[in-house]
Amino acid sequence: MQNIISGSRRFCQHSLPMKVAQMQNTIPASPSGAFHGQPAPAQKPSLHFASQSSTRISKAFDEALCLPLKKCSKYILLSDCHRGTGSANDNFLKNEYLYLAALNYYYCRGFTYLELGDGDELWENRSLAKIKDMHVQSFRMMSRYYSGGRLYVIYGNHDMVKKQPDFRQKYFQSFYCERAMQELPLCPGIRFYSGIILRDEEHKKDIYLTHGHQADPLNSTFWRLSRFLVRYVWKPLEGLGVPDPTSAAKNNIKKKKSEERLTRWAVENGHLLVTGHTHHPMIGTKESPYFNTGSCIHPSGITGIEIENRCLTLVKWSTQAAADLTLQATREVLGETVCVDDY
Repeated sequence: MQNIISGSRRFCQHSLPMKVAQMQNTIPASPSGAFHGQPAPAQKPSLHFASQSSTRISKAFDEALCLPLKKCSKYILLSDCHRGTGSANDNFLKNEYLYLAALNYYYCRGFTYLELGDGDELWENRSLAKIKDMHVQSFRMMSRYYSGGRLYVIYGNHDMVKKQPDFRQKYFQSFYCERAMQELPLCPGIRFYSGIILRDEEHKKDIYLTHGHQADPLNSTFWRLSRFLVRYVWKPLEGLGVPDPTSAAKNNIKKKKSEERLTRWAVENGHLLVTGHTHHPMIGTKESPYFNTGSCIHPSGITGIEIENRCLTLVKWSTQAAADLTLQATREVLGETVCVDDY
């Protein structure tokens, strides 16, 4: 199905998140106990890392922001924009038109924008100032959402510095608007979260949102090392066509392991879990509700998850030619809509 488009806050502590069906058989079973009179077997390294990952994911919700999930609630979930400075490494630049078209569509329909991390590329780039200058229209759109109380942002591994108060104060107070030829408010007082919980007011299932890098120690515990490698090694090599092996989005083995760990956490904790990070769009099933928003930097378009009427729908925005041969932003539903009541 395609539609052509022309152009409160409170903190909570909660016990903590099930999976996509085709991945079920890939999760290793828990190790069995030792025979009577024999020492317990040493834990396998893979299970040890999985246990640490589970702890990190749970910690993301220790002081999560709680938002209501009602029948009338409307949320659009996007992640991994990786807004850059307009250089050859700025993968968001080619999709910015689609991003703006999508956000305008959702703004006019009363949606709240939830950005699930890695909104800005702050591993390759030291400063947000050049990113703001390059993508002023995107930041202006975010300011519109924020001024209406309809923007909440999670930080990821590539923009983890946003959790620092000094960084927020320096870069998110205002932005320069060329049209007005003056500084205008951007998102003064904004906070960035490690996790958000959508509390179901019908007490069926809450929806847990985080970036998802917690499943990978190299992108969480050792994120500073990864940032150094990306900034000084893989960024220049990317220009030569060499993919970054530390990235779960570009390394299929790391991607699979991260998705398995996120799925295991969701299954073991009995929650709906939505993340980004792997850039692999996924819609959950009744058996295993792990969802992924995908990214805003795929060559064929951007993907995200709409939440409306307590149901989750994976959508894709791409550029298509209309009957009159003009190029237009097109919204397409991917897969089947999954509702909270299904669980």
